[in-house]
Amino acid sequence: MPKMVEIRWHARGGQGAVLASRYLAASAIRENLYFQAFPQFGTERMGAPIVAYTRISDAPINLRCAIEEPDMVVVLDPTLLKAVNVTANLKEGGSIIANYPGTPKELAQELNVDGKFKVYAVDAYKISTEELGRPIPNTPMVGALARVLGLISLDNILAEFEEQFSHRFKPEIVQKNLKAVRRAYEEVQGI
Repeated sequence: MPKMVEIRWHARGGQGAVLASRYLAASAIRENLYFQAFPQFGTERMGAPIVAYTRISDAPINLRCAIEEPDMVVVLDPTLLKAVNVTANLKEGGSIIANYPGTPKELAQELNVDGKFKVYAVDAYKISTEELGRPIPNTPMVGALARVLGLISLDNILAEFEEQFSHRFKPEIVQKNLKAVRRAYEEVQGI
């Protein structure tokens, strides 16, 4: 039976969630997996809450709809934890991965999930500020998600980022982003 993982991303417009979901999905090709990545937003402005989706499967994906019951939720902006019900329809036993400055236990308490979900935290703002000079959470969050997801190797994530970023940024910016991905991959913690 084919295995498909469905991921819902929560962010604010301009934080790069749509781009991050696409990079993650494109990295799946390197693992001979199938993917879909698509946003759901209308006329929201920069800073407004947005949602994006990623599907990754070992078989072709024929679905053409929003993800109703995700296996995983990724939260790029910790202020959304109180502004949006990020756990809505998350499958029991599913995973929450959040850009969060505290511990996974503190995150679970804040979300009031009482062991229903696996909870992971990584301080993507801190990592991106230290590595990139600005609090841009999308790149580190892909690294954290790759570790938790376990379907796509860190090497393939880094190769995809390097290939995609090298067309848009100077080599030193590319290397800083790769370092941010690696750090988040190593620093994400869960309960």
